[in-house]
Amino acid sequence: MPRDAKGQYLFDLICHHLNLLEKDYFGIRYVDPDKQRHWLEFTKSIAKQMKSQPPFTMCLRVKFYPPDPASLKEEITRYLVFLQIKRDLYHGRLLCKTSDAAMLAAHILQAEIGDYDPGKHPEGYSSKFQFFPKHSERLERRIADIHKTELIGQTPETSERNFLQKAQMLETYGVDPHPCKDVSGNPAFLAFTPFGFVVLQGNRRVHFLKWNEVTKLKFEGKTFHVYANQREDKKIILTYFAPTPEACKHLWKCGVENQAFYKLEKSSQVRTVSSSNLFFKGSRFRFSGRVAKEVMEQSAKIKREPPEIHRAGLVPSRSCPSITHGPRLSSVPRTRRRAVHISIMEGLESLRDSAHSTPVRSVSHSESFMPRSRSQATDSTDGLAVISDQAYSPSDSVLPTPVAEHSMELAASRQVNGAPCSIEEEKESEAGTPTQGDGADFGADGKSAQDAADSALSEVEQVNKFVLSVLRLLLVTIGLLFVLLLLLIILTESDLDVAFLRDIRQTPEFEQFHYEYFCPLRRWFACKLRWVGELLISK
Repeated sequence: MPRDAKGQYLFDLICHHLNLLEKDYFGIRYVDPDKQRHWLEFTKSIAKQMKSQPPFTMCLRVKFYPPDPASLKEEITRYLVFLQIKRDLYHGRLLCKTSDAAMLAAHILQAEIGDYDPGKHPEGYSSKFQFFPKHSERLERRIADIHKTELIGQTPETSERNFLQKAQMLETYGVDPHPCKDVSGNPAFLAFTPFGFVVLQGNRRVHFLKWNEVTKLKFEGKTFHVYANQREDKKIILTYFAPTPEACKHLWKCGVENQAFYKLEKSSQVRTVSSSNLFFKGSRFRFSGRVAKEVMEQSAKIKREPPEIHRAGLVPSRSCPSITHGPRLSSVPRTRRRAVHISIMEGLESLRDSAHSTPVRSVSHSESFMPRSRSQATDSTDGLAVISDQAYSPSDSVLPTPVAEHSMELAASRQVNGAPCSIEEEKESEAGTPTQGDGADFGADGKSAQDAADSALSEVEQVNKFVLSVLRLLLVTIGLLFVLLLLLIILTESDLDVAFLRDIRQTPEFEQFHYEYFCPLRRWFACKLRWVGELLISK
């Protein structure tokens, strides 16, 4: 890959490798050394976006979830969406009630291992698989009962489609959570879905704003604001606080992209957005790419033989779901198989963990994306809804950048051998945190010292940002004064016979300013310049 390659180059290379045409819902995610997630910007150089040294670890992920995933054009796309949502379910991002969870898990079983066979599936067979961060024996029995009785005869494609239809009706479908705190200091998770902006607290969805209701997104430092008009007589402002300024900026950029993608009719309507009302302050960002309606129209034009899909069976592991075993990718053309700067094991597993989607139904506005039953439920509850019996608390699922070689080898050996790994180990490996043994040398003093260092660094960053803001204001002020000076010189000294200049010169106020202030000031400057000139000549 070229040194100065842009994100689009890598993205196109991956999509070609996957034989995937519907690619506009995809994105490439990476994590910087500070554990902050980012989406790779396709219009910028890859090397310039990375804050660490190579090798870089990147993951293909669903960036924009499809409003109706079961109606996607191609089966390969639906299958990748199925893999992504199954991953969301495992990490606790797709949280739902027990009855819905049992049905989703049963569909996964049917799609991956087929019909129930007493000879192959002994009593308690569903307990060998981990579909959620944690679940009870009662839920395992319910999953097995549904798989045995209600899903017999369904093909993998049918089970995956039914899984998608069930998942899209859940309140947490399409949620990529951003941890924040409200004005009272209570933890909350903010997310942008195909249907709008949502806020989750505890086991409830406390706010839901459709995309056509959201008027502006702003951030300053760690503070994030959402402006919305729910009705003509009801304007609201929601304020939340992110853990770090970088996390808040990432939240804002995700919101800008999702709003543009789902709300606009054409990509030509996309405008550069500023995080501040003052043009000399804040960040500026512009969504690049096609919007949802254009993607749907393009997907409807796809005419080709459906690519073959190789599905692998679900490997029984108590804590590692099937997403960590063996590639389950579509058949790939053997031409143009070029080396990508992602390790084979990490790269393919990252691709398998992700999904892509492209809806094919034509809609005009974001509210048309919402299924009818879901829209009615939202209107009746005015944004409030109980999403689960448990509090929403998704687990970490990020990869460090770069990945240490020994940890990659360990992960690869586990995946190849099919050895089960614990949930704690998986979280630690994904989040880049040390294990219990590795962290034994760090006591309370080490943690407090690290916290103090982080606090000092944060204060320095705030001071630097304040200084930059003052310098910007000073430069803008000087620029405005310079423009006014040029305009004044043109009015007083030039012989331009322009109508509006002539009218200004003839006003009594301007004549008084010219003779009482400007002329004496001009003579004073001329005198000083003559004195300086004579002083230089005499030397």
